[in-house]
Amino acid sequence: MRAFISINIPEEIKKEIKKIQDSLPEFFGKKTELENLHLTLKFLGETEEKRIEEIKEKLREIKIEKFKTEIDEIGIFSPNFIRIVWLHMKDCDNLQKQIDNALKNLFKPEKRFMSHLTIARVKGVKDKKRFLQELKKRKIEKIKFIVDKFYLMKSELTAEGPRYSVLEEYNLS
Repeated sequence: MRAFISINIPEEIKKEIKKIQDSLPEFFGKKTELENLHLTLKFLGETEEKRIEEIKEKLREIKIEKFKTEIDEIGIFSPNFIRIVWLHMKDCDNLQKQIDNALKNLFKPEKRFMSHLTIARVKGVKDKKRFLQELKKRKIEKIKFIVDKFYLMKSELTAEGPRYSVLEEYNLS
């Protein structure tokens, strides 16, 4: 099964993100469905069912306090190849490192973790320069919330798009 570890976004925060999505410059592509908004802390890829139990056990060992995060910036990875529009989420690095450490005997650590929420997948834009200028003008109001849990998720790819389901939830103290 395809698996990943994430911070899932609270419902009230999804409404704020929707406003940002609705204000994006015109593009060809797809906005991330609100129910699919999440921050991937670690992508595990195709994982055998028998390994999932071992992963769950390791993740249960993580002891970290809940923390405040802030969505503070909108951006893209490359102005030359616009494919993803993201929102940056602050202060998630410690949790990500704890996950890497807990799973170090099963998975390689992340080389470059960039704490981001994908809010749109871009297939193309009419005018790249104009799109980038419009995006740069977007000043988002900081959105703050408490991260008090993270999740082991299953991803099923369907014709209608990905379908995510929770395999296990982990509460932060």
